[in-house]
Amino acid sequence: MRTKVFDLRQEYEQGLDAAAQEIARGGLVIFPTETVYGIGADAQNVQAVRQIFAVKGRPMDNPLIAHVCEMSQVY
Repeated sequence: MRTKVFDLRQEYEQGLDAAAQEIARGGLVIFPTETVYGIGADAQNVQAVRQIFAVKGRPMDNPLIAHVCEMSQVY
C-alpha cells in the first residue's frame, strides 16, 4: 500500500484530484476533521467498504457512516 501526503494549504487542487482518483480506483483516503481523522472511500464499492472495516479492525455488524451530497444519492 502506498501513501501520499498532501499539504492542502499548498496543494489543494492536486490533493483533491489525487483523493478523487484514489476513491474512483476503489482505494481509501485519510483526511482530518475537526476532532478525528476520517477514512473515505466509495460507499457503493463493496471491496472498499470491506477495506475500511479491515483497517479499523471493526466488526462487520458495527455499521459505518456514509456522507452524501444530496438526497438523490440515498437509496
